[in-house]
Amino acid sequence: MKIQNYGLFINGEFKEAVKGQVTEVQNPATGEILACVANGSEEDVERAISAALAAQKYYRDLPIVERAFMLQEIARVIRENADHLATIESLDSGKPIIETTEDVIAIADQFDYFAGVLRVETDECLSHDHENITLIMKEPYGVVAQIIPWNFPFLLAGWKLAPALAAGNSVVIKPAMETPLSLLELARLTGEIIPPGLLNVIIGAGSVVGQAMINDERISKIAFTGSTPVGKSIGQAAAKLLVPASLELGGKSANIIFADAPMEKALEGAALAILYGQGQVCNAGSRLFVEACVYEEVVEKLARIFKQVKVGVPIDPDTRMGTLINQKQLDQVLEYVAVGVAEGARLVCGGKRIFDPPFDQGYFVEPTLFADASNQMKIAREEIFGPVLVVIPFETEDQAIEMANDNDYGLAGACWTKDINRALRVARKIDTGLFWINDYHLAPSGTPFGGIKKSGYGRENHKSALNAYSRLKTVYISMTENSTAYYAKFDK
Repeated sequence: MKIQNYGLFINGEFKEAVKGQVTEVQNPATGEILACVANGSEEDVERAISAALAAQKYYRDLPIVERAFMLQEIARVIRENADHLATIESLDSGKPIIETTEDVIAIADQFDYFAGVLRVETDECLSHDHENITLIMKEPYGVVAQIIPWNFPFLLAGWKLAPALAAGNSVVIKPAMETPLSLLELARLTGEIIPPGLLNVIIGAGSVVGQAMINDERISKIAFTGSTPVGKSIGQAAAKLLVPASLELGGKSANIIFADAPMEKALEGAALAILYGQGQVCNAGSRLFVEACVYEEVVEKLARIFKQVKVGVPIDPDTRMGTLINQKQLDQVLEYVAVGVAEGARLVCGGKRIFDPPFDQGYFVEPTLFADASNQMKIAREEIFGPVLVVIPFETEDQAIEMANDNDYGLAGACWTKDINRALRVARKIDTGLFWINDYHLAPSGTPFGGIKKSGYGRENHKSALNAYSRLKTVYISMTENSTAYYAKFDK
């Protein structure tokens, strides 16, 4: 891929950073330089927010039908450039192209979905009696700050952009410095569709650009996806500004296999739950609870699946697991593997970095399976964010539920069983925002995505996100000319 140069996307144009700084974006699978991008500062955030404010004065009054048409045009452009965007995303993030292609198509659908939601989620009119009515009107917040992580750069950007633009807001969005390219390409491709200033893409260190965004009093709403510690600081910043925030944070999700599960599907689902995205997924099924009577069978068959997974170059269509994002993440995953061994868990397979060519320049790690673990081990309690599965046996349904809930996080979970009554019973009792029955990772447009507890608050991928980017105004209307005679009238 020819090295590209990108500026910051501000007011409909690519511009150099005020201080002239640039940073290189690497392909994590090969170490090759993919692009050089402008590295922003507080001054660049100032420019972006000013452009967003100016655009907001025009865009907030744009008729709904025109706003919906703009979203549909964005969807069209994404579909027309799906291969291009998926390739860039795969090269940039290390994700298999089979996954990034799904992400790109899903976001095209996301923009179409919110174009439809926008047309039907209209203002309300309440008729109290023959003389009084109330209008409940939805208005945009104004300028929205959005911060995107590196694990799903295009998907999560789309999940935030579509409802924010649908609601009439202007956006200043910061992708991760490791993976900014697909969002920058989206800005380029939609430059003639999205009015100048409505979408502004700022790249830079979170401690500089991110802080400048969330501390600016002109920001009216903050949306963040990332780690729980950073999410707490984002929530505190929003509280200081007295603005709403949506926080989609970490997870340590429980996946439960009962003895009566559709076993072949359950085994494939358990592998998908942790190996999809190299395990760098907030809702990854990283804890697998297995009923004791089928425990050894499940461990043995899962090990066989893990050993057969094709780890490969991300742009190879046959690859099912790509590379971790960088050296820091690789070191963290391998450190947790060492901790698991030291804690006494049985390392069934994997656990090592892959050095053989063509993997020697990337951050590839083997699919890793731990068995005979306890729910109190560090590897079962903390988010590893890598392809590391911890398998724990259980005896009863109540025990499985208790262990699943015994965690700080509450993002996702799943169970595998042919007993629908048990499945619904477990789904009700597990403390999560998401739960699958005989499936994992499915999240089509229109299904709320988000967690509870230390996994954050707010929902994306659902029409309720439109309300999360809108504020309500109540307008009372009296239709009579008669006085209410509330105060006594005195004759002179």
